[in-house]
Amino acid sequence: MKQLKLNKYLTVAIVLMTLSISACEDVVEVELPESETAIVIDAWINNLPQRQMIRITETLPYFQNDYQPGVNGAIVTVTDNQQNEYEFLPDDDPGVYSWVPSSEAENFGEIGRSYQLRIELEDQVFESNSTMSRVPAVDSITFRFEEGNGFFPDSYFGSVYATDFQGIGDTYWIKAWKNGEFLNKPGEINLAFDAGFTQGGSVDGITFIQPVRDGINAFDQDENDDFLSPYEPGDSVYIEIHSISLQAFDFLNQVIIQSDRPGGFGQLFAQPLSNVPSNIKRISGSAEQEVIGFFNVSAVSAAGKILDPDDLPE
Repeated sequence: MKQLKLNKYLTVAIVLMTLSISACEDVVEVELPESETAIVIDAWINNLPQRQMIRITETLPYFQNDYQPGVNGAIVTVTDNQQNEYEFLPDDDPGVYSWVPSSEAENFGEIGRSYQLRIELEDQVFESNSTMSRVPAVDSITFRFEEGNGFFPDSYFGSVYATDFQGIGDTYWIKAWKNGEFLNKPGEINLAFDAGFTQGGSVDGITFIQPVRDGINAFDQDENDDFLSPYEPGDSVYIEIHSISLQAFDFLNQVIIQSDRPGGFGQLFAQPLSNVPSNIKRISGSAEQEVIGFFNVSAVSAAGKILDPDDLPE
C-alpha cells in the first residue's frame, strides 16, 4: 500500500514538473550586431584545356539564407613569371570572371611557373601568388566487392592508384565525380601529403596509401540512416588529381574542420567557428572590408571508369 502511494506521489510530481517546465518556455530572439561584409575571392584554376573561372562575392549576415551576391566591376588578371598575362573577363553570371582558351589545344599555364593574381576593385587592389606544381598520373582505378557486415550491406568500393614523386613535400587534392556528380561534402575532401595524409608520415615516393586511395567513395545513407553501397554496377567514377601548394593543403584542412560539424555533445569541445586564413592580401584601398578565399594554380591528371562486375577479380 505504501508503495502504491509512493508511486502515485512520484507520478504527480513528474506531471507537475513537466507542466512547470513547459510553462517556462519562452522564445528568445537573438539579435546579432550587423558586421561588415567581407570580399570572398574563389580563385582555384588549373591547366585543363577548358574555361577557367574566378569568382568574387560578398558575405551575407548570419541569418540571411541566400546566395552570396556576385561582385561586378573588377579587373582580374593572372601573370606568370615569364610576363605572360591572362585576362579574366566578366561572365554572364554576376561575380564570375573567365579566361577561355583560344583553341582546344590551349591550356592555362605550365608546371614549374609561378603566377600572380591581381584584382582591382574600385579603390582596392588584391594580390596573391601561387606556383603550379607537378602532379602524378592516375595509374589505375579499380573496384572491389565486399560482403556485408555490421556497418555496410554487400558493397562495391572504388580505389584510385597513383604514385607520389620522390622528394618530400608534394601535396594533392584528389577530386571524385560519381555518375557526373562532384563529391564535395566536407567529409569527401580527399587530400594527400606525398602518399599519405599528413606531413611527417614517411610515405614519400610510394603509391597512395589505402585511406587516400579509398577517399573516392561516397558514404551515403538511406532514410533509416543505414549506409548504402558506395557504387553499384553501371555507376561511373571520374577522378582528377590536382597538385596544390602546402598553403592550400593547410587551407583545405581548415575548411574541413570548420565545415564538417556533425553537432551534438561533441560540439562543446570543437574548434570555434572562424574564417579560414587567406593567401590573398590587400595591397591598397580601404582596410574596413576583410578579404577571404584562396588562390591556387594546379596541374591536373585525370581518368575514369565504369563499374562492371564481370571485370572484378574472383
